[in-house]
This record gives sequence, C-alpha cells and structure tokens, in this order.
Amino acid sequence: MNSAVNSVVNGGVSFWYADDGLPEPREPLAGDATADVVIVGGGYTGLWTAYYLKKAAPFLRITVLEQRFCGYGASGRNGGWLYNGIAGRDRYARLHGHEAAVRLQRAMNDTVAEVVRVTEEEGIDADVHAGGVLEVAYTPAQLARLKAFHEQELSYGEKDRELYGARRTAERIRVADAVGSTWTPHGARLHPVKLVKGLAAAVEALGVTIHEHTPVTEIRPKHAVTPYGTVRAPYVLRCTEGFTASLKGQRRTWLPMNSSMIATEPLTEAQWERIGWEGRETLGDMAHAYMYAQRTADGRIALGGRGVPYRFGSRTDNDGRTQPDTVEALYDILVRFFPSLAGIRVTHAWSGVLGVPRDWCATVTLDRSTGLGWAGGYVGSGVATTNLAARTLRDLVQQDSGQAGPTELTALPWVNHRVRKWEPEPLRWLGVHGMYATYRTADRRERTAPGIESSRLARLADRVAGRH
Repeated sequence: MNSAVNSVVNGGVSFWYADDGLPEPREPLAGDATADVVIVGGGYTGLWTAYYLKKAAPFLRITVLEQRFCGYGASGRNGGWLYNGIAGRDRYARLHGHEAAVRLQRAMNDTVAEVVRVTEEEGIDADVHAGGVLEVAYTPAQLARLKAFHEQELSYGEKDRELYGARRTAERIRVADAVGSTWTPHGARLHPVKLVKGLAAAVEALGVTIHEHTPVTEIRPKHAVTPYGTVRAPYVLRCTEGFTASLKGQRRTWLPMNSSMIATEPLTEAQWERIGWEGRETLGDMAHAYMYAQRTADGRIALGGRGVPYRFGSRTDNDGRTQPDTVEALYDILVRFFPSLAGIRVTHAWSGVLGVPRDWCATVTLDRSTGLGWAGGYVGSGVATTNLAARTLRDLVQQDSGQAGPTELTALPWVNHRVRKWEPEPLRWLGVHGMYATYRTADRRERTAPGIESSRLARLADRVAGRH
C-alpha cells in the first residue's frame, strides 16, 4: 500500500465528525406518542422541513425520528458542496417543457443563497465560503462536454456563468493538464457536520422534538412504527434518502449508491501557493466517473468519488468504513490533479450512501389521500436540494391542511413525480457495477487516446442506466 495512505483513519462516520466531534445523544422515543407532523430521518431534509414548518406554523407539534443521530447519513458525510445542481432537470424539461425546468433551476439558484442566509440568521458557523463552483476539463473529449454543458446551463437562465480556457482556469486553480473550465457563482463550500449540528439545535430551539436512536421500521398512513412505540400524526414525511431501502416495502424504491471521500493533512503555505485555489471554489471535473473536492477551512483537501458504487441487496456501510482500493484510487485522482502533492499524507477516509431513483430524478411528493409525503433521490446533489425540498414539503402540507394555497414551489415540475422501482437482485447489482466499470473504462480511453468525441461506452452506459 502507498505509504501516504497506510495510516489513514478509516470510517468513524466521517472526517467532519473527527474534526468537530460526535454529538451528544438525544433521548430515544419513550413510547407511543402523537404529533401533527412526524418526520422520519434527522438529516438535512428532515431538519430543514421541521425548521420551515415550525417557522411557518409555530403551533404545530412536530416530531423528528432518527435511527442513529442527526447527520449520521449523507448529511454528515458529504463533500460540503452547496451548489445549484439538481438531479433530473433535463428529464423534467422533456416532460413539462423547458420553461418549467428554467423555473426549477432558478429556484435552485436561489436556494444556495437561502442556505447561506439561514446560517447567518441562526448563527450557524458552518465554515461557509461562497466561492462558487469550478468544473474542469483535462482531455479534448471532456472539453467538448464542458462547452456543451456550459451552453446548456446558459439556456436554463444561468447568465452569470463563465467559461474559461486553460490560462484563466490556472489563475483560479492549477489543475494539471486542465484545458478549460466553467464557473458558476451559485455555490459555496461548507462544513457538513457544523451545518447539521447547528440546524438540529435551531430546530430544537423552535420547539421541535427530536428522538435519536429510534429506528423507524415501517411507515403507513398516520403511523411511524418504531421498536419503542408508534408516533401517530396526520402527516408522516419520509426523509430517509439513501437509507430508504431499510424501511418495510421500500427495498427497491431508491438505490443506496455509495460515494467515498478522503481528506489530506493540512497543506503548507508553499503547497497552496503552487496550487492556487485562493477563491476556495468547490472543484469538480467532466469525467464520466467524476470527482468532487473542496479546500477546507483548516487547509486540507477533501476529495471524493464513487469507489465501490453499490452493495448487494441495497445494504449500507458500517460507520463509513471504506475499501483500501478506493482510498488508493481517490489518492491517485488527487495526485493526478496536483502532482506537486505526491507523497502528501491522507489522514481520513470514509463512505456514505445517497439515494438514486430509477430515472435519476429528485422528487418531492405529498399524497393528499394518505398524508404520506417524501423527498429525496438527490443523486449526490443534496446539500442544497434538501433545502428546496423542505420548503416545498412545507408548502404542500400547508396547502393540504388549508393553512395556505398553492405556491410557486408547489408548481415546480419535480412535485409529485412518480417513478418505477429498481429491478430485483441480482439485476440491479450487475447493472450498477457494470455501469460504473464502463464509465471508468471510458475515462481511461479518453485519457490515453484523446479525441473530441465522448466515448461511446459512456453513452451506452447512460442509456442502459436510464440517466438520459
């Protein structure tokens, strides 16, 4: 094993918890209870939903049920990318028209600013730095995709996006062999755990009840069932994202896709001078099996990618532990981007799961006949999307209960979108692993035999997966 990664702290939920500490445990549910709204899941979606509902209607009795502790899942393990991407926008444009998708994109642009606003208003110090998002290309095929992506974003109304060549890219971040990039101001770096801890505290201060270490085993109309008792409420909102498959009857609803990350030791001033990155943009690329990274507040690089994409039977990991091969692969990406960092020590590695619907579209739904609602399927873009989803769930509940009428958010095209379930095993395991193996092969071909055409393998994988 590479000496730079042989002493890594592997798992322990995430580097973010190692940095900020695990939270003090909250009491589990003590028995049967009632509420006006019960929210299943104490991650970003559930906490934001509780926050906005309680702000809009302080009289509501709201209970959040969390199987481990708030932020145990993707909310405490993600890459800290607060940005304006949303899964499924292009499909929504085909289903509902281009203007509907423009409205969805405009709402996502506004959401980035909304999260920053709330952190300031609530005094949540989440290491937020609004440096935007820079996505780079380092092969001719990637550059062609990047230019097409840039033009597409402009077509959805993002007029403040900028396109750079190799020189302007290097002025921002000196990524080896980068030939171009696109930058949007609608993005920020943040510390995921500081955000989720601050949000949970803000929700409790408003009078919301949070029960941790309370796994919900079944959701049915007006009931959230746990081993310790059942919470009854007119509205039961499922906010479980990548852990949805553990609920009764939900095994094939959303596939729990793995994403893995590493964090380096803090870089020296000399190392940062060689790299640049003074703007602290979040950093991504145009590879088919893409990466994502940030410059942390304490001067590290936190970098992620897919690793082993899926565990058979929709199983989830054990406290974030990551395969050594994945750690090595992520380190190789780091050094390929920044060769001057060869030999830098990786201090932490971890994994988490994100929710992937069969058509790769994020959704928000409230079934008015049952009072059951849900939001998720963010496909890795959840740090901001959870906030928009929560405000939309708030509006749907208020509309259904007669407290308010329809709003701009309830009219967005992702509301009440339905999607078929994933295939049974072993088909979904074979399909997902085959898809990502194909993407990695396509990326290797584009690096070793450069041309401006994207690999046909990747286009085939997209069609088979149902991503386009």
